[in-house]
Amino acid sequence: MTETRPKPLVRTSDLSKHYPVGRSPFQRRIVHAVEQISLDIFPGETLGIVGESGCGKSTLGRCLVRLTEITSGSLEFGGRDITKASQRQLRPIRRQMQMVFQDPAASLNPRRRVGDLLADPFRVHEKLSRSEMADRVEDLLVRVELLPEHAQRFPHEFSGGQRQRIGIARALALRPRLIVADEPVSALDVSIQAQIINLLADLRDEFNLTYVFIAHDLSVVRQFSSRVAVMYMGSIVETGPVDAVFSAPRHHYTIALRSAVPVPDVDNRPAQRIMLKGDLPSPLDPPSGCRFHTRCVAATSVCRHERPVLSLVDKDHFVACHHPRRG
Repeated sequence: MTETRPKPLVRTSDLSKHYPVGRSPFQRRIVHAVEQISLDIFPGETLGIVGESGCGKSTLGRCLVRLTEITSGSLEFGGRDITKASQRQLRPIRRQMQMVFQDPAASLNPRRRVGDLLADPFRVHEKLSRSEMADRVEDLLVRVELLPEHAQRFPHEFSGGQRQRIGIARALALRPRLIVADEPVSALDVSIQAQIINLLADLRDEFNLTYVFIAHDLSVVRQFSSRVAVMYMGSIVETGPVDAVFSAPRHHYTIALRSAVPVPDVDNRPAQRIMLKGDLPSPLDPPSGCRFHTRCVAATSVCRHERPVLSLVDKDHFVACHHPRRG
């Protein structure tokens, strides 16, 4: 019997996001933040998105939940096209998609008590009495391993890890189907990072959540994700099962990225650290063809003129490269 996959919860087709810069229309230039991304995200999976700072990871995450307007392409959620949906049309969908931000201190209003912040989703989307709302807030705090009395405190009275737990509780309030976590542990100590990762994993198992987990720490992504997408200059260059991509990367950028990860086990350490030549090109003037050709050791003439598309190289393993490394 052939294995049938479920329908994707999120589907993007040639999704792009551009930002105009410059005040004068005659001097205006375009930042190509995200460029022609086609991606399927399936229910219950955790898709890790990795890449250098400035490669468009966070912009893509915000586009997936329509916090940022999309320049071109399409976005589907639950089989429904929401690319051009108005704010009114998005309102019932908002409760199914939530986001956890990188800086919890910046995402929490410092003038309001935590209980009020966690009650906001219920005020907007549900008609609850004060006692029912208080019970739901208490339940959220307990689920993220905080105390009920913390509802009366202000955000500045918590540590960074506790504030991130509050951000997770707020995202969880309406029982969403999708949570986009934008570098949720990058600003935390290593021991606290492990606690937050374990909490996210427990919530995923309990509520059958689908995560888009954005990070630059490859070891964290490998531990937490079931599938990974590698981004370079606004495009996905490789995607596939996390073990396949990290154990046998095919794109030369992924190979270089993996070689930069500190490995305490000498036997499993890469033979040598791959140092990329040249500087990262500007998204204001991206290279023609393959965007990585200016730094790639395997680049040829075709790389400079033709943009590669994601092609299947192994089971569920796709690479956008004219000269991928053999498995």
